[in-house]
Amino acid sequence: MEYIYAALLLHKAGKPINENDVKAVLTAAGIDVNESRIKALVAALDGVNIEEAINMAAVAPVAAVAATPAAAAAVAVEEAPVVEEKKEESEESGMAGLGALFG
Repeated sequence: MEYIYAALLLHKAGKPINENDVKAVLTAAGIDVNESRIKALVAALDGVNIEEAINMAAVAPVAAVAATPAAAAAVAVEEAPVVEEKKEESEESGMAGLGALFG
């Protein structure tokens, strides 16, 4: 994760995302650098529009959150009758226990 953070930091600063710069950021943060992970990151980001990827990632959770209340409401409607039946059963059994005490 810290490798991705380093790349995002470089992007935000307007610096090129290359092996030397990613390594410099990670080293400055006190992280033990794995050269192969840096190479893999730089290769994976080659040709990627980072700004577009960030914008798409920011929109995806909003869509998921907007869909969640509708899905939760549907589940609540389906579960509501079951919950009420359980309450009635527990009330009846509780009353029978109290009735036995008083007679």
